Amino acid sequence: MNIPLADRIRPQSLSDIAGQHHLLDEGKPLRNIIMSGNIPNMVFYGPSGVGKTTLASIIAKQTNRTLRKLNGTTATTSDIRNIVSELSGFDGINGILLYLDEIQYFNKKQQQTLLEFIENGSITLIASTTENPYFYVYSAILSRSTVFEFKSVEKDDVKKAVDRAVSVLEKETGEEIVFTDKAVEHIAYACGGDVRKAINAVELSTVSTPLVENKREVSFETVASLTQKSAVKYDREGDEHYDLLSAFQKSMRGSDPDAAIHYLARILAADDLPSACRRLMVCACEDVGLANPQIIPIVKAAVDAAMMVGLPEARIPLADAVVLVALSPKSNSAYLAFDKAMADVKAGKGGGFPRQLQNKHYDGDDVKNKGQFYIYPHDYPNHWTYQQYLPDSLVGTVYYTPGENKNEQAYKAYWDRIKKNNQY
Repeated sequence: MNIPLADRIRPQSLSDIAGQHHLLDEGKPLRNIIMSGNIPNMVFYGPSGVGKTTLASIIAKQTNRTLRKLNGTTATTSDIRNIVSELSGFDGINGILLYLDEIQYFNKKQQQTLLEFIENGSITLIASTTENPYFYVYSAILSRSTVFEFKSVEKDDVKKAVDRAVSVLEKETGEEIVFTDKAVEHIAYACGGDVRKAINAVELSTVSTPLVENKREVSFETVASLTQKSAVKYDREGDEHYDLLSAFQKSMRGSDPDAAIHYLARILAADDLPSACRRLMVCACEDVGLANPQIIPIVKAAVDAAMMVGLPEARIPLADAVVLVALSPKSNSAYLAFDKAMADVKAGKGGGFPRQLQNKHYDGDDVKNKGQFYIYPHDYPNHWTYQQYLPDSLVGTVYYTPGENKNEQAYKAYWDRIKKNNQY
Protein backbone atom coordinates (compact mmCIF):
# COMPACT_ATOMS: atom_id res chain seq x y z
CA MET A 1 0.00 0.00 0.00
CA ASN A 2 1.28 3.48 -0.91
CA ILE A 3 1.10 5.46 2.34
CA PRO A 4 0.61 9.22 1.70
CA LEU A 5 3.56 11.44 2.54
CA ALA A 6 1.48 13.32 5.12
CA ASP A 7 1.14 10.07 7.09
CA ARG A 8 4.75 9.02 6.57
CA ILE A 9 6.08 12.22 8.12
CA ARG A 10 3.46 12.65 10.82
CA PRO A 11 5.12 14.48 13.77
CA GLN A 12 6.30 12.31 16.65
CA SER A 13 6.74 15.03 19.26
CA LEU A 14 4.99 18.22 20.35
CA SER A 15 7.77 20.39 18.93
CA ASP A 16 7.24 18.93 15.45
CA ILE A 17 3.58 19.96 15.20
CA ALA A 18 3.01 22.88 12.84
CA GLY A 19 1.10 25.79 14.31
CA GLN A 20 -1.22 25.65 17.35
CA HIS A 21 1.15 27.91 19.29
CA HIS A 22 -1.75 29.06 21.50
CA LEU A 23 -2.10 25.47 22.75
CA LEU A 24 1.33 23.86 22.54
CA ASP A 25 4.00 26.49 23.12
CA GLU A 26 5.95 26.36 26.38
CA GLY A 27 3.74 27.30 29.30
CA LYS A 28 0.45 26.94 27.42
CA PRO A 29 -2.33 25.02 29.25
CA LEU A 30 -2.66 22.04 26.89
CA ARG A 31 1.07 21.48 26.76
CA ASN A 32 1.23 21.57 30.56
CA ILE A 33 -1.61 19.03 30.79
CA ILE A 34 0.15 16.67 28.38
CA MET A 35 3.48 16.99 30.18
CA SER A 36 1.79 16.20 33.50
CA GLY A 37 0.60 12.85 32.16
CA ASN A 38 -2.79 13.38 33.81
CA ILE A 39 -4.92 13.42 30.68
CA PRO A 40 -8.60 14.42 31.01
CA ASN A 41 -11.32 13.68 28.48
CA MET A 42 -10.96 16.27 25.74
CA VAL A 43 -12.69 17.55 22.63
CA PHE A 44 -10.48 18.90 19.84
CA TYR A 45 -12.43 21.37 17.71
CA GLY A 46 -11.11 22.85 14.48
CA PRO A 47 -10.68 22.47 10.71
CA SER A 48 -9.19 19.46 8.99
CA GLY A 49 -5.46 18.96 8.63
CA VAL A 50 -4.31 21.07 11.58
CA GLY A 51 -2.90 18.36 13.87
CA LYS A 52 -5.81 17.00 15.93
CA THR A 53 -5.20 13.33 15.10
CA THR A 54 -1.43 13.76 15.30
CA LEU A 55 -1.62 15.29 18.76
CA ALA A 56 -3.81 12.44 20.02
CA SER A 57 -1.20 9.95 18.84
CA ILE A 58 1.59 11.87 20.55
CA ILE A 59 -0.41 12.04 23.80
CA ALA A 60 -0.96 8.27 23.75
CA LYS A 61 2.72 7.64 23.10
CA GLN A 62 3.91 10.11 25.73
CA THR A 63 1.60 8.72 28.43
CA ASN A 64 2.27 5.10 27.47
CA ARG A 65 -1.38 4.37 26.76
CA THR A 66 -2.85 2.13 24.10
CA LEU A 67 -4.34 4.27 21.33
CA ARG A 68 -7.50 3.14 19.60
CA LYS A 69 -9.06 5.14 16.78
CA LEU A 70 -12.67 5.22 15.62
CA ASN A 71 -14.45 7.43 13.11
CA GLY A 72 -17.91 8.72 13.91
CA THR A 73 -19.09 8.15 10.36
CA THR A 74 -18.63 4.36 10.54
CA ALA A 75 -18.17 3.34 14.18
CA THR A 76 -20.90 1.62 16.20
CA THR A 77 -21.53 1.14 19.91
CA SER A 78 -20.26 -2.44 19.57
CA ASP A 79 -16.91 -1.03 18.39
CA ILE A 80 -16.71 0.96 21.62
CA ARG A 81 -17.56 -2.10 23.70
CA ASN A 82 -14.88 -4.10 21.90
CA ILE A 83 -12.31 -1.48 22.83
CA VAL A 84 -13.44 -1.45 26.45
CA SER A 85 -13.11 -5.26 26.55
CA GLU A 86 -9.37 -4.82 25.94
CA LEU A 87 -8.97 -3.27 29.40
CA SER A 88 -8.68 -6.69 30.99
CA GLY A 89 -5.91 -7.68 28.59
CA PHE A 90 -2.28 -6.71 28.11
CA ASP A 91 -3.16 -3.65 26.01
CA GLY A 92 -5.18 -2.17 28.85
CA ILE A 93 -2.51 -2.24 31.54
CA ASN A 94 -1.79 1.51 31.35
CA GLY A 95 -5.25 2.46 30.14
CA ILE A 96 -6.77 3.02 26.75
CA LEU A 97 -7.00 6.33 24.97
CA LEU A 98 -9.87 6.38 22.48
CA TYR A 99 -9.56 8.89 19.67
CA LEU A 100 -13.01 9.38 18.15
CA ASP A 101 -12.80 11.40 14.96
CA GLU A 102 -15.88 13.29 13.71
CA ILE A 103 -17.86 12.74 16.90
CA GLN A 104 -20.63 14.94 15.51
CA TYR A 105 -21.78 11.96 13.43
CA PHE A 106 -22.51 9.92 16.55
CA ASN A 107 -26.20 10.16 17.37
CA LYS A 108 -27.41 10.91 20.90
CA LYS A 109 -27.83 7.25 21.83
CA GLN A 110 -24.30 6.41 20.67
CA GLN A 111 -22.88 9.35 22.59
CA GLN A 112 -24.79 8.25 25.69
CA THR A 113 -23.22 4.80 25.39
CA LEU A 114 -19.81 6.43 25.15
CA LEU A 115 -20.62 8.47 28.24
CA GLU A 116 -20.99 5.29 30.31
CA PHE A 117 -17.35 4.35 29.75
CA ILE A 118 -15.73 7.75 30.11
CA GLU A 119 -17.69 8.42 33.28
CA ASN A 120 -16.37 5.35 35.08
CA GLY A 121 -12.83 5.97 33.85
CA SER A 122 -12.64 2.85 31.68
CA ILE A 123 -11.24 4.87 28.80
CA THR A 124 -9.89 8.35 28.23
CA LEU A 125 -11.67 10.03 25.36
CA ILE A 126 -10.21 12.47 22.89
CA ALA A 127 -12.96 13.38 20.45
CA SER A 128 -12.44 15.60 17.44
CA THR A 129 -14.87 17.56 15.34
CA THR A 130 -14.80 20.14 12.60
CA GLU A 131 -18.15 21.50 13.81
CA ASN A 132 -18.91 23.60 16.86
CA PRO A 133 -19.06 21.02 19.67
CA TYR A 134 -21.53 23.08 21.67
CA PHE A 135 -24.07 22.45 18.90
CA TYR A 136 -23.24 18.87 17.97
CA VAL A 137 -21.83 17.09 21.01
CA TYR A 138 -24.06 15.69 23.76
CA SER A 139 -24.02 18.13 26.69
CA ALA A 140 -23.23 15.40 29.23
CA ILE A 141 -20.03 14.54 27.33
CA LEU A 142 -19.09 18.21 27.08
CA SER A 143 -19.56 18.66 30.82
CA ARG A 144 -17.04 15.87 31.42
CA SER A 145 -14.55 17.09 28.83
CA THR A 146 -12.30 20.05 28.18
CA VAL A 147 -12.72 21.69 24.78
CA PHE A 148 -9.62 22.94 22.92
CA GLU A 149 -10.00 24.90 19.71
CA PHE A 150 -7.46 24.25 16.96
CA LYS A 151 -6.91 26.98 14.40
CA SER A 152 -5.90 26.98 10.74
CA VAL A 153 -2.12 26.88 10.51
CA GLU A 154 -0.46 30.18 9.63
CA LYS A 155 1.37 30.48 6.32
CA ASP A 156 4.86 30.66 7.83
CA ASP A 157 4.27 27.44 9.77
CA VAL A 158 2.96 25.75 6.64
CA LYS A 159 6.14 26.74 4.80
CA LYS A 160 8.21 24.96 7.43
CA ALA A 161 6.08 21.84 6.97
CA VAL A 162 6.58 22.07 3.20
CA ASP A 163 10.35 22.34 3.61
CA ARG A 164 10.31 19.30 5.89
CA ALA A 165 8.23 17.33 3.39
CA VAL A 166 10.65 18.13 0.58
CA SER A 167 13.60 17.08 2.75
CA VAL A 168 11.96 13.73 3.57
CA LEU A 169 11.17 13.10 -0.10
CA GLU A 170 14.80 13.76 -1.01
CA LYS A 171 15.99 11.21 1.57
CA GLU A 172 13.45 8.62 0.45
CA THR A 173 14.16 8.94 -3.28
CA GLY A 174 17.82 9.94 -3.30
CA GLU A 175 16.88 12.70 -5.74
CA GLU A 176 17.40 16.44 -5.55
CA ILE A 177 14.03 18.15 -5.30
CA VAL A 178 13.79 21.91 -5.69
CA PHE A 179 10.62 24.01 -5.26
CA THR A 180 10.81 27.63 -6.34
CA ASP A 181 10.03 30.22 -3.65
CA LYS A 182 6.92 31.16 -5.57
CA ALA A 183 5.77 27.53 -5.63
CA VAL A 184 6.27 27.15 -1.87
CA GLU A 185 4.45 30.44 -1.27
CA HIS A 186 1.53 29.26 -3.39
CA ILE A 187 1.22 25.94 -1.55
CA ALA A 188 1.31 27.71 1.80
CA TYR A 189 -1.48 30.01 0.67
CA ALA A 190 -3.57 27.56 -1.32
CA CYS A 191 -3.80 24.92 1.39
CA GLY A 192 -5.96 27.26 3.45
CA GLY A 193 -4.19 26.43 6.71
CA ASP A 194 -4.47 22.66 6.16
CA VAL A 195 -1.00 21.14 6.63
CA ARG A 196 -2.06 17.73 5.34
CA LYS A 197 -3.27 19.32 2.13
CA ALA A 198 0.00 21.22 1.78
CA ILE A 199 2.13 18.07 2.19
CA ASN A 200 -0.03 16.15 -0.26
CA ALA A 201 0.45 19.01 -2.73
CA VAL A 202 4.22 18.70 -2.29
CA GLU A 203 4.10 14.98 -3.02
CA LEU A 204 1.80 15.31 -6.02
CA SER A 205 3.75 18.21 -7.49
CA THR A 206 6.99 16.27 -7.11
CA VAL A 207 5.82 13.14 -8.91
CA SER A 208 4.29 15.36 -11.62
CA THR A 209 7.69 16.93 -12.36
CA PRO A 210 10.08 15.15 -14.76
CA LEU A 211 13.35 13.82 -13.35
CA VAL A 212 16.31 15.33 -15.20
CA GLU A 213 19.81 14.19 -14.21
CA ASN A 214 18.54 13.04 -10.82
CA LYS A 215 16.90 16.41 -10.14
CA ARG A 216 13.28 17.56 -10.10
CA GLU A 217 12.71 21.31 -10.38
CA VAL A 218 9.12 21.92 -9.36
CA SER A 219 7.73 25.06 -10.95
CA PHE A 220 5.03 27.43 -9.80
CA GLU A 221 2.95 26.49 -12.84
CA THR A 222 2.95 22.82 -11.83
CA VAL A 223 1.95 23.63 -8.25
CA ALA A 224 -0.74 26.10 -9.37
CA SER A 225 -2.31 23.60 -11.74
CA LEU A 226 -2.64 21.05 -8.94
CA THR A 227 -3.95 23.39 -6.23
CA GLN A 228 -6.35 25.59 -8.17
CA LYS A 229 -9.19 25.74 -5.67
CA SER A 230 -7.73 24.23 -2.58
CA ALA A 231 -7.74 27.56 -0.78
CA VAL A 232 -11.51 27.58 -0.77
CA LYS A 233 -12.47 25.95 2.52
CA TYR A 234 -16.21 26.26 2.58
CA ASP A 235 -18.83 23.90 3.95
CA ARG A 236 -22.23 25.52 3.53
CA GLU A 237 -23.55 23.70 6.56
CA GLY A 238 -20.51 24.25 8.77
CA ASP A 239 -18.83 26.91 10.86
CA GLU A 240 -16.56 28.02 8.02
CA HIS A 241 -19.62 29.14 6.06
CA TYR A 242 -21.02 31.27 8.85
CA ASP A 243 -17.63 32.62 9.91
CA LEU A 244 -16.99 33.82 6.37
CA LEU A 245 -20.38 35.47 5.99
CA SER A 246 -19.99 37.06 9.42
CA ALA A 247 -16.56 38.44 8.51
CA PHE A 248 -17.98 39.77 5.24
CA GLN A 249 -20.80 41.71 6.87
CA LYS A 250 -18.72 42.92 9.81
CA SER A 251 -16.06 44.27 7.44
CA MET A 252 -18.67 46.29 5.54
CA ARG A 253 -20.17 47.47 8.84
CA GLY A 254 -16.68 48.41 10.01
CA SER A 255 -16.13 50.51 6.86
CA ASP A 256 -13.14 48.47 5.66
CA PRO A 257 -13.54 48.09 1.87
CA ASP A 258 -10.36 46.01 1.48
CA ALA A 259 -11.44 43.37 3.98
CA ALA A 260 -14.99 43.37 2.63
CA ILE A 261 -13.76 42.79 -0.94
CA HIS A 262 -11.45 40.01 0.30
CA TYR A 263 -14.31 38.12 1.96
CA LEU A 264 -16.56 38.72 -1.05
CA ALA A 265 -13.89 37.08 -3.22
CA ARG A 266 -13.76 34.06 -0.90
CA ILE A 267 -17.53 33.68 -0.98
CA LEU A 268 -17.70 33.94 -4.76
CA ALA A 269 -14.73 31.59 -5.18
CA ALA A 270 -16.96 29.02 -3.47
CA ASP A 271 -19.75 29.85 -5.97
CA ASP A 272 -22.07 31.00 -3.18
CA LEU A 273 -23.65 33.93 -4.98
CA PRO A 274 -26.97 33.89 -3.05
CA SER A 275 -25.28 34.25 0.35
CA ALA A 276 -23.15 37.16 -0.85
CA CYS A 277 -26.22 38.95 -2.21
CA ARG A 278 -28.28 38.35 0.90
CA ARG A 279 -25.62 39.62 3.33
CA LEU A 280 -24.92 42.64 1.15
CA MET A 281 -28.61 43.58 1.08
CA VAL A 282 -28.98 43.09 4.82
CA CYS A 283 -25.92 45.23 5.52
CA ALA A 284 -27.20 48.08 3.36
CA CYS A 285 -30.46 48.15 5.33
CA GLU A 286 -29.16 47.34 8.81
CA ASP A 287 -25.81 49.13 8.96
CA VAL A 288 -26.08 52.04 6.51
CA GLY A 289 -29.79 52.58 6.86
CA LEU A 290 -30.99 56.14 7.27
CA ALA A 291 -27.49 57.60 7.05
CA ASN A 292 -27.69 57.00 3.29
CA PRO A 293 -31.19 55.70 2.51
CA GLN A 294 -30.61 55.94 -1.24
CA ILE A 295 -28.17 53.05 -0.93
CA ILE A 296 -30.94 50.48 -0.52
CA PRO A 297 -32.33 50.71 -4.09
CA ILE A 298 -28.78 51.01 -5.44
CA VAL A 299 -27.64 47.81 -3.72
CA LYS A 300 -30.89 46.10 -4.73
CA ALA A 301 -30.16 46.98 -8.35
CA ALA A 302 -26.61 45.61 -8.03
CA VAL A 303 -27.91 42.39 -6.46
CA ASP A 304 -30.52 42.00 -9.21
CA ALA A 305 -27.85 42.52 -11.86
CA ALA A 306 -25.56 39.97 -10.20
CA MET A 307 -28.28 37.35 -10.02
CA MET A 308 -29.24 38.03 -13.63
CA VAL A 309 -25.77 37.69 -15.15
CA GLY A 310 -24.50 35.01 -12.75
CA LEU A 311 -20.88 34.17 -12.03
CA PRO A 312 -18.23 35.13 -12.90
CA GLU A 313 -19.61 38.47 -14.13
CA ALA A 314 -21.68 38.91 -10.96
CA ARG A 315 -18.48 39.94 -9.19
CA ILE A 316 -18.55 43.30 -11.00
CA PRO A 317 -21.81 44.83 -9.69
CA LEU A 318 -21.28 43.16 -6.30
CA ALA A 319 -17.80 44.65 -5.93
CA ASP A 320 -19.23 48.10 -6.69
CA ALA A 321 -21.98 47.65 -4.13
CA VAL A 322 -19.69 46.22 -1.43
CA VAL A 323 -17.27 49.15 -1.67
CA LEU A 324 -20.20 51.60 -1.64
CA VAL A 325 -21.66 50.02 1.50
CA ALA A 326 -18.27 49.96 3.21
CA LEU A 327 -17.60 53.64 2.45
CA SER A 328 -21.09 54.94 3.29
CA PRO A 329 -21.80 56.64 6.61
CA LYS A 330 -23.43 54.22 9.03
CA SER A 331 -26.56 54.26 11.15
CA ASN A 332 -28.47 51.45 12.81
CA SER A 333 -31.00 53.79 14.45
CA ALA A 334 -34.06 52.34 12.69
CA TYR A 335 -32.85 48.79 13.36
CA LEU A 336 -32.42 49.54 17.06
CA ALA A 337 -35.81 51.26 17.21
CA PHE A 338 -37.48 48.18 15.79
CA ASP A 339 -35.71 45.86 18.23
CA LYS A 340 -36.89 47.97 21.17
CA ALA A 341 -40.44 47.95 19.85
CA MET A 342 -40.34 44.19 19.29
CA ALA A 343 -39.10 43.67 22.85
CA ASP A 344 -42.15 45.56 24.15
CA VAL A 345 -44.50 43.60 21.90
CA LYS A 346 -43.04 40.27 23.11
CA ALA A 347 -43.38 41.48 26.68
CA GLY A 348 -47.09 42.08 26.12
CA LYS A 349 -46.89 45.84 26.35
CA GLY A 350 -49.04 48.26 24.40
CA GLY A 351 -52.23 46.36 23.58
CA GLY A 352 -55.11 48.14 21.89
CA PHE A 353 -55.16 51.28 19.78
CA PRO A 354 -56.00 54.95 20.26
CA ARG A 355 -59.66 55.39 19.29
CA GLN A 356 -58.82 57.84 16.53
CA LEU A 357 -56.62 55.33 14.73
CA GLN A 358 -59.12 52.47 14.60
CA ASN A 359 -60.67 51.43 11.32
CA LYS A 360 -64.30 51.79 12.41
CA HIS A 361 -66.85 54.59 12.54
CA TYR A 362 -69.18 53.72 15.40
CA ASP A 363 -68.96 53.16 19.13
CA GLY A 364 -70.71 50.73 21.40
CA ASP A 365 -73.28 51.80 23.99
CA ASP A 366 -70.59 51.63 26.68
CA VAL A 367 -68.64 54.51 25.14
CA LYS A 368 -69.75 57.85 26.57
CA ASN A 369 -67.75 60.13 24.29
CA LYS A 370 -68.77 58.76 20.92
CA GLY A 371 -66.85 59.50 17.74
CA GLN A 372 -63.55 58.58 16.18
CA PHE A 373 -61.95 62.04 16.38
CA TYR A 374 -59.23 61.27 13.85
CA ILE A 375 -57.32 64.39 12.80
CA TYR A 376 -56.19 64.49 9.17
CA PRO A 377 -52.58 65.91 9.25
CA HIS A 378 -52.72 67.29 5.72
CA ASP A 379 -55.37 69.80 6.80
CA TYR A 380 -52.80 71.58 8.95
CA PRO A 381 -49.71 73.74 8.30
CA ASN A 382 -46.66 71.69 7.43
CA HIS A 383 -48.98 68.63 7.20
CA TRP A 384 -48.70 67.95 10.92
CA THR A 385 -50.60 68.45 14.15
CA TYR A 386 -50.52 66.83 17.55
CA GLN A 387 -52.34 63.51 17.84
CA GLN A 388 -51.80 60.41 19.98
CA TYR A 389 -50.52 57.45 17.97
CA LEU A 390 -49.02 55.07 20.53
CA PRO A 391 -51.34 52.90 22.67
CA ASP A 392 -52.32 54.50 25.98
CA SER A 393 -49.92 52.31 27.98
CA LEU A 394 -46.94 53.35 25.88
CA VAL A 395 -47.53 57.10 25.57
CA GLY A 396 -44.17 58.86 25.92
CA THR A 397 -42.12 55.81 24.95
CA VAL A 398 -39.19 56.62 22.68
CA TYR A 399 -37.86 53.89 20.38
CA TYR A 400 -36.08 55.90 17.71
CA THR A 401 -33.05 58.09 18.44
CA PRO A 402 -31.59 59.93 15.43
CA GLY A 403 -28.12 58.89 14.35
CA GLU A 404 -25.24 61.35 14.27
CA ASN A 405 -25.20 61.75 10.49
CA LYS A 406 -26.20 64.47 8.07
CA ASN A 407 -29.44 62.91 6.89
CA GLU A 408 -30.93 62.04 10.26
CA GLN A 409 -29.79 65.27 11.87
CA ALA A 410 -31.48 67.16 9.03
CA TYR A 411 -34.72 65.23 9.66
CA LYS A 412 -34.41 65.96 13.38
CA ALA A 413 -33.85 69.68 12.81
CA TYR A 414 -36.88 69.83 10.49
CA TRP A 415 -39.26 68.17 12.95
CA ASP A 416 -37.87 70.06 15.93
CA ARG A 417 -38.75 73.26 14.11
CA ILE A 418 -42.24 72.07 13.10
CA LYS A 419 -43.15 70.60 16.50
CA LYS A 420 -41.60 73.16 18.86
CA ASN A 421 -44.83 75.11 19.26
CA ASN A 422 -47.10 72.07 19.40
CA GLN A 423 -45.69 69.55 21.86
CA TYR A 424 -47.32 66.33 23.00
